[in-house]
Amino acid sequence: MAVKGDSIPGKKSVLVAYVLWLFGGIFGVHHFYLRRDRHAFVWWSTLGGFGVGWLGEIFRIPRYVRDANEDPKYMEELVGRMIRNKKPPFSMNRFTGMLMVGYSWGQVMMHAVPPDEFYGINLRYLNILIPLAASIGVWTVGNIGRERGTLKWPLLAAYAAYPLRYYVYDETVWFTLMVLAACLAFDSFSKEWRRTPVRRHWVKRIAILGLCATLFLSLWASYLYFHGTITDSEGDEVPIYEAIHHFFTSPWWLDVKQCLYETYQYAQHHGWYEVWKQIIDLSDPHGEQNAYKVLGLGPDASQQEITSTWRRLSREHHPDKVKEQALRRAAQERFMEIQQAYEILSNSKHRRHRRNKKDNSE
Repeated sequence: MAVKGDSIPGKKSVLVAYVLWLFGGIFGVHHFYLRRDRHAFVWWSTLGGFGVGWLGEIFRIPRYVRDANEDPKYMEELVGRMIRNKKPPFSMNRFTGMLMVGYSWGQVMMHAVPPDEFYGINLRYLNILIPLAASIGVWTVGNIGRERGTLKWPLLAAYAAYPLRYYVYDETVWFTLMVLAACLAFDSFSKEWRRTPVRRHWVKRIAILGLCATLFLSLWASYLYFHGTITDSEGDEVPIYEAIHHFFTSPWWLDVKQCLYETYQYAQHHGWYEVWKQIIDLSDPHGEQNAYKVLGLGPDASQQEITSTWRRLSREHHPDKVKEQALRRAAQERFMEIQQAYEILSNSKHRRHRRNKKDNSE
């Protein structure tokens, strides 16, 4: 009985698997390392199987590593189980995982549907996708590791049980019955042994996981957009979609938008390098703008004006003139600020003078 696939690209380490489990286990990093991509995505979407699954793996990781390495003794035991059982025996852990993940993904789909009309379009008909999301969750857990099965039976069972929502008004009850029907259908009619492990290039694996993660996050984004609220300074709750709409009509955003547009127009005529130079100048890398502000002068002030102002402010704010000990520290800080501002502007003037002198000589 063949249970091996292509040659293994590299042996996996138990130590590495445990380290990844400890520091990134709730996101399924160790499962990705062991080429258990479905398991990795389930862990990522449920934060380690709601924390419980991640913790329970502390004793199962060595078995996962032996499976990934196709250890001869492990493979011999696996062949023995396949011979003794026509199909994989019932597992309470896997069945519970199918139930929890199917319920979780179905709930995410249900709450992602907008409750009200969106731009005049009623999107509540998308609730028909709830059984699909739940059955995909059941099917994904059922296809982890050395077991697999088709999506057909859990999908049919979920849609057959979906009409219960119109007769059972407790959402928890009808939802649980729908997911339970999908789990029983998969376990009874779909489940079989996976005799050949799936081997994909790591680029393709990342692409598939990235696509799945994008779809899953888009459901969460829809839920937050249509159902989430934010609290303003007065304690009132505002729906997020209304807050976003008003944000794009707010004076602050309109000013920013106009500034970005003018920046783009300037770049079209003068180039992006000139825009970058202006950004650098506005960031005041030498501290000149702040120094002028400290001395109360404008950028056109001469060196003589800078020196005379510095001397006057130094006399006025000298710490020796402050007799109260409580105010002496503040006076010292102000005095040092004046000295630093004078030094910055003097160095700047001297630097420009040398540059101009050099340019004139050339």
